[in-house]
Amino acid sequence: MDTTDRGLSLLKKGQKGFFHAVFSRVGIMMVLLVLQALFLFMAFFKFAQFLPHVLGSAAVFSVFMVLYLLNSRLDPTAKITWLVVIMLLPVFGALLFWYTQSDIGHRAVHARLQELINETKEKLKQDPQVMDALQNDCPDEVSLARYVRRSGCFPVYADTKVTYFPLGEDKFEAMLEQLRAAKRYIFMEYFIIEEGLMWGRILEILAEKVREGVEVRVMYDGTCEFSTLPHNYPEKLKTLGIRCKMFSPVTPFLSTHYNYRDHRKILVIDGHTAFTGGVNLADEYINQREKYGHWKDTAIMLEGGAAQSFSLMFLQMWNITERTPEFDKYLDAAAVNDAVEKSGGSALAEMAVEKSGEEAAAEMVDEKAGEVAAAKTPAAAGFVLPYGDCPLDSDKLGERVYMDILNRSRSYVHIMSPYLILDGEMETALKFAAEKGVDVKLILPGIPDKPMPYALAKSHYRSLLDSGVKIYEYTPGFVHAKVFVSDDCRAVVGTINLDYRSLYHHFECAAYMYRTECIPDIEKDFRETLAKCRQVTTETVKNEKWTVKLTGFVMKAVAPLL
Repeated sequence: MDTTDRGLSLLKKGQKGFFHAVFSRVGIMMVLLVLQALFLFMAFFKFAQFLPHVLGSAAVFSVFMVLYLLNSRLDPTAKITWLVVIMLLPVFGALLFWYTQSDIGHRAVHARLQELINETKEKLKQDPQVMDALQNDCPDEVSLARYVRRSGCFPVYADTKVTYFPLGEDKFEAMLEQLRAAKRYIFMEYFIIEEGLMWGRILEILAEKVREGVEVRVMYDGTCEFSTLPHNYPEKLKTLGIRCKMFSPVTPFLSTHYNYRDHRKILVIDGHTAFTGGVNLADEYINQREKYGHWKDTAIMLEGGAAQSFSLMFLQMWNITERTPEFDKYLDAAAVNDAVEKSGGSALAEMAVEKSGEEAAAEMVDEKAGEVAAAKTPAAAGFVLPYGDCPLDSDKLGERVYMDILNRSRSYVHIMSPYLILDGEMETALKFAAEKGVDVKLILPGIPDKPMPYALAKSHYRSLLDSGVKIYEYTPGFVHAKVFVSDDCRAVVGTINLDYRSLYHHFECAAYMYRTECIPDIEKDFRETLAKCRQVTTETVKNEKWTVKLTGFVMKAVAPLL
């Protein structure tokens, strides 16, 4: 990859660093947050002289809280964590529990997002012919599709071509090509954006596309303020004609809303092409900058009707702060028409007619579908089910899709994940699959990016190994891929890690695939990656550094809070 042209930059050199962090808006916000925390502790200790008089009450209160937690709907692992916190700090622990469960800071977001989901739940209709075909092929897949659809507007698609990228560099080159071909709109939603070669080259194309009349929207998570972008970066992009938003920017006040981050990685072009996977928009993801050895990441590109689901996911998040949201403009027959032209699937034309309801638009799409059929463009095989996971509802969608794969597997389940911080249900599912004879293999980082999650992952090793789960660590560096592949017929690629943050606290997305042509490519990549790994054994676990063991031992008690 040519590194001489780093593309467009909007930031001056030297804008990052310690002094910038301290004296920037983020630095001020952090100081205010610390002052608030100190005030709470000072208020607590101010009344410490009354503590002897309330010890009995505290004991009774602790017993009540224990009974309350045991009868709550919390995850069992989270119950244990809160029991430990409350038994050690009865009053302060109970206040912390109340604070985190009260949803202060995101009730309005929750209500608004639910309103948007209800408004759009029929925007993308399920093609009954696709469901009939899936029913004939595998009824179990239909059951999963029905469950996923109850969480949002997530149809199953046929005739959507899926391309798998085994490295961030591969995705980057394909992104550039597809961005240059954009005609109507570009939607980008990423957890991390950082100026450098990758974002500079992309930004250069985005600016050019705006000049051509293409609508460009960019959204990124507010945590970028801490390390990669200044608070006024959306205004800087506005000077190029790019509409930009931060999801949940940092504010001076403590709020449980900070617990819910936008961890998605979505790029949608004209409604017919979409990208997702683990790759953020920063140079380490394409190995232009080395942080933790070689960065192993993956992504997929969807060409066809399934890209529409990612358009909808983006628009739902974007419109949280919009008074007059627009959906039909981007989810109409014209967009699917482009999908038909690119993928060659006549089923997509029928789907577009059902979505539009306008006779003229239907005729236009049918005409285009006929042209494509006449050209004898081969249709894509298999079924694709894109989905988004929202932390504000009661469905642990990301975890349950993973568990469904583990429970229905017959031969193997091969997994790549950067983190392994499991609740009891997921650990049991992994162990049960291995105990019934399924080849369960996990590839995890050999070089960690964070010491505590690394130690917590190792705290699960012995239990998993005892049940027959095989664990490997990627010796060249850091694995950031989020991949499940099973039995040569089903796979998931997306943004969902095997940890509490992804499974419980983050907005996530992924694509479930059944019998798509790229599944052999995913399994091939897993095996090639496995050849670069060291296997974890009971002996290597026994010989692990005592500091890592101790860290995992202690942090496991508060893992759900991390």
